Amino acid sequence: MVNKVNKDEIEKLKKIAKRVRYKIVKMVGLAKSGHPGGSLSATDIIVALYFKIMNYDPKNPYKKDRDRFVLSKGHAAPALYAVLSELGIIEEEELWKLRRLEGKLQGHPSMDTPGVEICTGSLGQGFSASVGMALGCRLDKLNNYIYVLLGDGECQEGIVWEAAMAASHYKLDNLIAFVDRNKLQIDGNTEDVMSLGDLKAKFEAFGWDVFEIDGHNFEEIINTVEKAKSLKNGKPKMIIAYTVKGKGVSFMEHNVGFHGKAPNEEQLKKALEELSE
Repeated sequence: MVNKVNKDEIEKLKKIAKRVRYKIVKMVGLAKSGHPGGSLSATDIIVALYFKIMNYDPKNPYKKDRDRFVLSKGHAAPALYAVLSELGIIEEEELWKLRRLEGKLQGHPSMDTPGVEICTGSLGQGFSASVGMALGCRLDKLNNYIYVLLGDGECQEGIVWEAAMAASHYKLDNLIAFVDRNKLQIDGNTEDVMSLGDLKAKFEAFGWDVFEIDGHNFEEIINTVEKAKSLKNGKPKMIIAYTVKGKGVSFMEHNVGFHGKAPNEEQLKKALEELSE
């Protein structure tokens, strides 16, 4: 049974997401380097997980039976860092030192950073690691979930499908994955670079339960995860979340140019103004 999400909770999540987007743009702008587009598209999913869905205590982020989140699309690290700062795990001042020698935050997630479960960045490896985590937690008889977020361009990697096959083989219904389906990768539209076709049918063919949602609709995100958790059928779960690259900044939305390019000073000022409204 899926519970209807309280409207006040949704508004709270929207406010957090806006602050997270502000931090993403600011830290990438100050670094003059990074990946704003995919960080902005993934924001609502990560916010929903940490602030509503996951069994996760920011005061005890390494509790053994915690739910775990793996950012397999590691280039979206600014989104994760911003969320961890909202939780009080990372000091906000560290965000403004992103990718700098005097700072602690690397361009891709590193386990040196509090709250980061595993180093990611080489596409597909985070997804594979999440399969291992799900299997390990089941062997330890932990009643928890492993959540993992992939990019859609990432799904062109062969290692993703090896992991998908393994998760189905080991009947890992404690694994819930998301694909950030913004349809843009560094070289252009995913369907032009290497067509993903019917992604839902592909994962279903590998033995997964698959759902499709609006990745910017908090109610859909939360309710779909609850539905996925209710299906104790030995199948891993995949949620294909349709999103907008650069979501929240007018000139970054649907703009592949901001996949891996920081805004200049003028663009940074405009973006921060939009996210302050």
